[in-house]
Amino acid sequence: MRLMVKLKRELGDTIMGALGNPSVLEIMLNPDGKLLVEEFGKGKQQVGTLTNVQAESIVNTVAAMLNTTVGYDRPGLEGELPIDTSRFTALLPPVVAATSFTIRRKATKIFTLGDYLQSNIITQKQHDVIIDCIKNKKNILVAGGTGSGKTTLLNAVINGISVEAPHDRLVIIEDTGEVQCSASDFVTMRAVGNFTMNDCLKKTMRFRPDRIIVGEVRGGEAMALLKSWNTGHEGGAATIHANSASLALLRMQSLIAEAPEASNYTPDMIKSLIGEAVHVIIFICKDKEALAGRRISEIVKVEGYDNISDQYRITSIQ
Repeated sequence: MRLMVKLKRELGDTIMGALGNPSVLEIMLNPDGKLLVEEFGKGKQQVGTLTNVQAESIVNTVAAMLNTTVGYDRPGLEGELPIDTSRFTALLPPVVAATSFTIRRKATKIFTLGDYLQSNIITQKQHDVIIDCIKNKKNILVAGGTGSGKTTLLNAVINGISVEAPHDRLVIIEDTGEVQCSASDFVTMRAVGNFTMNDCLKKTMRFRPDRIIVGEVRGGEAMALLKSWNTGHEGGAATIHANSASLALLRMQSLIAEAPEASNYTPDMIKSLIGEAVHVIIFICKDKEALAGRRISEIVKVEGYDNISDQYRITSIQ
């Protein structure tokens, strides 16, 4: 309790206010002391400054509450902010010039596809395509770079599922606790310790899902996910780190190669599995020109893999 009071005092009114604002996505402190806040539909803005002494004090208090320490020999800290379980990541010198941190605010508000449309992050055509994909139980891969808003968009897709298919049972698998679900019938599994994302996916079938959602595909669990999507559990969604919609397919190939059973598959077999299981890729990116700071630049429909030309059959929808 004493440390919690201390942390709230150290964070101050500006950061505490941002943590309490459901539209805030991320809070960032740069080494030069600039404090930035990114808000949905408004992009990123400087909201104040912190001294290095203030920043160090915040990081040390968070470390103490997480039962660890930071310093010259341990210049990094990552964990859940004790106040609200937002994701907290900090770096200290000599890794950075001065103490820096980011707080990926835990979502308390689900931004709908309608909100994305209203904020001009998506066009009317893109909105309608996504809704149509949800209605027709297409497997959706949300792709983008770091900090592009993949999980927030995934939450909007899940909200779309809960509206268009209110009786479907969702099983959600993640490892960071960022996925938000408004469906009436869902189970969330979280990979912890030695119980991996792959282990969660293997248990999924026992929970009778209509749709399978994965917060972010990062490793060999990609194989288990695509097999699940390809065997009667269509209409799922997941995010993946990639720099374009087409590169998301190549990224999926590399992740599948990490699965222990991948050695039993030829490259063509892996590509065919991807071509059959992934139906749609939505690519979201940061955009300084956009008022909202990001936009959906492309939606790609995947219609299979042609082993003669060694190409995925894709159609781009702007």
